[in-house]
Amino acid sequence: MVSSLIFSVLLAGAPQDTVRSPAAQPASAGRPRPDSAQAVEVVRVRANAQRAVRYTAPASRSATRTLTPLRDVPQSVSVLAAPLLLDLNIQSMAKAVEYVPGISMGQGEGHRDAPTIRGQSSTADFFVDGVRDDAQYYRDTYNVQQIDAVKGANATVFGRGGGGGVINRVMKRAEWTPVRMARVETGSWDQRRVSLDMGDAVGKVAGRVNLMYEASDSFRRNMGLEKWGVNPTASAMLGRTMVRAGVERYVDRRTVDRGLPSANGRPSALDTRTFVGDPSLSRASMTVDGAHLQAEFDNGHGFTLRSHARAFAYDKFYQNVFASSAINSAGTQFSLGAYSDAVDRRSLFNQTDAVWRAARGSLRSTLLVGTEVSQQRSDNQRLTGYFDNTATARAVPVGAPTVTTPVTFRASASDADNRAVANVAALFLQEQLHLGDHVQLVGGIRHDRFDLRVRNRRTNSTLSRIDNLVSPRGGVVITPSRTLSVYGSYSVSHLPSSGDQFLSLTPTTQTLQPERFRNREVGVKWEARPGLDVTAAWFTLDRSNTTAPDPVDPTLLLQTGRQRTTGAEFGVQGTPHARWDVMGGLAVQQARIVSRTSAARVGATAPLVPNTSASLWNKVRVLPQTALGFGVVHQGQRYAAIDNSVVLPAFTRLDAAMFLSLPRGLTAQLNVENLADSRIYATSHGNNNIMPGAPRTFRVTLGVTP
Repeated sequence: MVSSLIFSVLLAGAPQDTVRSPAAQPASAGRPRPDSAQAVEVVRVRANAQRAVRYTAPASRSATRTLTPLRDVPQSVSVLAAPLLLDLNIQSMAKAVEYVPGISMGQGEGHRDAPTIRGQSSTADFFVDGVRDDAQYYRDTYNVQQIDAVKGANATVFGRGGGGGVINRVMKRAEWTPVRMARVETGSWDQRRVSLDMGDAVGKVAGRVNLMYEASDSFRRNMGLEKWGVNPTASAMLGRTMVRAGVERYVDRRTVDRGLPSANGRPSALDTRTFVGDPSLSRASMTVDGAHLQAEFDNGHGFTLRSHARAFAYDKFYQNVFASSAINSAGTQFSLGAYSDAVDRRSLFNQTDAVWRAARGSLRSTLLVGTEVSQQRSDNQRLTGYFDNTATARAVPVGAPTVTTPVTFRASASDADNRAVANVAALFLQEQLHLGDHVQLVGGIRHDRFDLRVRNRRTNSTLSRIDNLVSPRGGVVITPSRTLSVYGSYSVSHLPSSGDQFLSLTPTTQTLQPERFRNREVGVKWEARPGLDVTAAWFTLDRSNTTAPDPVDPTLLLQTGRQRTTGAEFGVQGTPHARWDVMGGLAVQQARIVSRTSAARVGATAPLVPNTSASLWNKVRVLPQTALGFGVVHQGQRYAAIDNSVVLPAFTRLDAAMFLSLPRGLTAQLNVENLADSRIYATSHGNNNIMPGAPRTFRVTLGVTP
């Protein structure tokens, strides 16, 4: 049903990362347009060249919607290319952002990705090929070609939200180069995973399929997960038009683990393997069904029309029994709470981009005009857990934190039972103007009409709100040489009062204006040598229009709260030497409340934002068939919640790897995480859901690429 719906609404959208149709490449003056066979060969050569690239990605569509060299983007962008994903064995967003400066990942209540980007936490700032993927779940990388992290507000490209930045997954797709790859993985804690990536082409048509299955346990007791995904895609050349289509089903079922409670302002001394709560009742299941259809036409004379239609269906349920308080001052007991939550979301997106490229003398212009329309329908029901069918909390002794106890889940007066419908219509304009060889101006503006209607089934009431969001962006890039650029930029994003999941409205939030994010940034991007990029950025990000209590009447809210994040990010990525690949970064930042909000006092620090974080990964080929890897990840001291009452201690984790190339296209890979077996508290969700990091962990992967 989703697939047929997508095909019925095609040709009203724009792909975020569509490779230009080979038949649509501009022909040199006086040369004939390539025929179909030549066009397919262009794609084949490009794909082979891409395979030779290791840790660097010279260009991306994520920040501008046009394929732009990263040094010409007036914004901090970190790209995790496919070879890096494989070498680090990155299979989750949490693992990916460890090597992206300025981003940390929250615990997400044990069932969802929850990044904090430049001090702004979110569960919705995820995109797939530039299309919003805002449901709450753990994303896998089995079908991901690269991950782009765009930091700083950028609503001109992505629309509402994204106050601190966004994470865009660029997906694998059918090309005209044969693909044959299979991987089998095992390791500590009964980790078992298989994946398959196969593709080929016949004439003007190419096909590809990615498959994955995993069934694994955890160093945490009573834990387990099972997930699988299948993603077939196809591409076809139709004259000057490239058409791409695909469908996906992804299923994730796991035990919900919310970690350990705190004690005396620190993580408790409980064994880090201990499950807190009732594992038999703490579970989550997620099914994602998606389909997309893309088309790109190029007239060969500087005009491109791109379209992208995508539909998602998310079916999510989770329930949990978890620590709801800190361990008491006597160190003897703490409390448990419980609830369940179900969300069913149907999302349909259509994007359209028209791009004109022109040159006159020393001026070169890339003008983009685009539209986006979408509809998202969400049903959400939350139930409170009652222990022995009577109480919403139960005290448990510290010596026996894992329990099996009767819990009844039923609606309380404040539990949500809503149906939300969000309709968005957007129009945006962007100009990338080169003034000769050394100066580029980037400017854009976007208008979103965000129309939200929420029906509360418990009160049989309906509330609605319409926001008109205007988001400008401007930047200048100075390029003194072909290898160096210096930039400055200003950009704005908004978040409607319904929040990033837009699941509810109240009579109070219905009256509130959207929150506003303003990002000011300067930076340097330097190609220190061919294939080695060094970057630096300094930024100030202001969040305003957050709620604060009225000092005269505390029952009323004012929109006077403000938060400011200031900092610097440094990155290095690429190949310093023919035998050496490197990826790393350093972030120094402060995220403070500068005007009281409903959640925090003036001077409070945003949670999960270390003053200093750093990472560095190295891969060195010591022999023609052997390479070694070594990495370090450091996180400074962080607060677990906005009240700053619980501190997560700083940690430094050492990783290592060995890579072997064997006969007949076989490869073997050993990854060791936390080589020193350090005690780590990796992240949290509030003060009493603190997630320990894994002890020394081994992963062995056998691969074949005939």
